[in-house]
Amino acid sequence: MPESIWFRGDERPRRPRLSRERIVEAAVALLDAEGVAGFSMRALAARLRAGTMSLYEYVTSKEDVLDLALDAVIGEIEPVEEGSWRERLAGQLARSRQVMRRHPWVPTLTSTRPLIGPNALARSRPFYAALADAGLSGPTLVAAVGTLSSYVNGFVAAENTWWATVRTPGADAEARERVGAYLEEHVADLARHAQVDINDFDGQFLLGLDLILDGIAARLPPGA
Repeated sequence: MPESIWFRGDERPRRPRLSRERIVEAAVALLDAEGVAGFSMRALAARLRAGTMSLYEYVTSKEDVLDLALDAVIGEIEPVEEGSWRERLAGQLARSRQVMRRHPWVPTLTSTRPLIGPNALARSRPFYAALADAGLSGPTLVAAVGTLSSYVNGFVAAENTWWATVRTPGADAEARERVGAYLEEHVADLARHAQVDINDFDGQFLLGLDLILDGIAARLPPGA
């Protein structure tokens, strides 16, 4: 795992032409356009109309830029600090999904680095607090956080990949129709259960989240 910028407290000098803020803003735009695979310091410098080496006056490495860009985007997730523990968790995860849909590269990075930037920590605290308020603690609380995080990251990663592939609602409907017809012809019993014609991503996300929250609720201590 690359060393995170947050461990070093690394500060670099600022000059009028560039700043960390400008670099991060350009990095987010580049990641939105090209994804993690298409991101490079050279491409970032070209977007800023600067020399590649000039970027290293503000950051140590490409990984620093990715850390900073990811934390900046996490800052777009508005924390939910009111309501029941379920409402707080569901609200924050729904907002996380919206941000990940705007920035499809986020699920890739969240699984490769510690989320300890200031924005990430500011969103983690109320999330953990909601589960602690519900009565969870220790390994069970940690497992609940991991399960919820994995669910939203996995759901959105699959959703983003699907729409990057089919691109339009018309193509989505056509693909579902063809798959449904194939299942009906070859495995009719599976076709009845799979219901591939369901294309309500919002509804499916919330329903799946409810199932997980129901499971967490079942593990709460008596009287919680």
